[in-house]
Amino acid sequence: MELINLMPSFGGLAYTVLAFVGALIVIVFVHEYGHYIVGRWSGIHAEVFSIGFGPVLWSGVDRRGTRWQVAALPLGGYVRFMGDANASSVGQAAESEALSAEQRRATMHGAPLWARTATVAAGPIFNFVLSIAIFAAIFLWNGVATDAPTVGSVRALPAQTVALQPGDRIEAMGGIETPDFAAFMEAAGELPDLAVVDYRVDRAGAEVDLRDSHPLPPVVETVQPDSAARDAGLEAGDIILSVNGMPVATFPQLREIVGASEGEPLTLRLSRGGEEIDLTLTPRRVDLPLAEGGFETRWLIGLTGALYFEPETRRPGVFESLGLGVTQSWDIATTSLSGLWHMVTGAISSCNLRGPIGIAETSSAAASAGVTSFIWFIAMLSTAVGLMNLFPVPVLDGGHLVFYAYEAVTGKPPSARALRVLMAVGLASILTLMVFALSNDLFCP
Repeated sequence: MELINLMPSFGGLAYTVLAFVGALIVIVFVHEYGHYIVGRWSGIHAEVFSIGFGPVLWSGVDRRGTRWQVAALPLGGYVRFMGDANASSVGQAAESEALSAEQRRATMHGAPLWARTATVAAGPIFNFVLSIAIFAAIFLWNGVATDAPTVGSVRALPAQTVALQPGDRIEAMGGIETPDFAAFMEAAGELPDLAVVDYRVDRAGAEVDLRDSHPLPPVVETVQPDSAARDAGLEAGDIILSVNGMPVATFPQLREIVGASEGEPLTLRLSRGGEEIDLTLTPRRVDLPLAEGGFETRWLIGLTGALYFEPETRRPGVFESLGLGVTQSWDIATTSLSGLWHMVTGAISSCNLRGPIGIAETSSAAASAGVTSFIWFIAMLSTAVGLMNLFPVPVLDGGHLVFYAYEAVTGKPPSARALRVLMAVGLASILTLMVFALSNDLFCP
């Protein structure tokens, strides 16, 4: 991967780093604050709350005696509780023997098992809470499509005679009944690849038959980061006119042409701001999650299509928005776990695992797409960080929770020697995974 490919069009490498660090700081702060505040509520004293590692750039001590600091390497953070031997929260229980009972209770290792468990679990839980809150707020702010497929606004297309009007409720399309939005989207995928289709709409109580543009025109809604389309310079709003000289009438038709390319270069003619442009790109093999579980491998260029019209929206209530936020976070978590499993079993390419460079590029692309897109990305990344920290690997929160489960069953914690060995194995595993992910960033197509 050449260095220039890491530079998004909206501002260069500095903005890539800035977007990545900004997203990471928010997620790390929320994660560590979860540990800190639940530990404080549980009677465990935090000595240091650090954002970043390495040389300290700023620090201050609050009235509870906790030192808050910002360090030079903002690639993580930690809370060091009283009695911890290091920032990984692995302490020496023997060190607390010289303390009074009250002082020992304020240490991580002298606290009851329930307090330690709650404190450790709080970090990932706060990440999930952040994700759900962000998703819910976005749904609440932007609204969701009405149950009935109703036109909100119509998109301008070349050589277009607009027939649909805002407020039209689409009852049928191409002879297929569309009683709700789900049925409408299913019908849109079944229509032939024609530039115009027949509609039957309810317009102010009157039934009207008309012909208008296909509901899925070849219009670019988003360009995905680290994709052939992004590298070639496609932009949101571009209208694909032809591929290798073959006219394209619908987005599904474009998808079929790309899927059948077998990775051969494609020349796209597109309309951008009234000007026609030719671009050449090469589709890439991508493993996509399926709704029913599992993955399928397809040739893609990294575009998502837009509807011909913006659907009419409604504002969901707070509880409905929270439910949608939970569903969105759950989908991200289950898809991530499924992807990891399929990579381990060899069902999909291990190149799907990306490291810091890939994440940085994605964060910069999200930032370039707007504030909402960037905040949405933070929520997605927060879910991923929370999930990763629950893996039962020593040095991660999930590993500590396994130790506590062992203590709950046996009545005593693992021995100091076992802890040292397990922590070393866990640290080696994490470092190996990080090197592997970084190599994917550098060498995977």
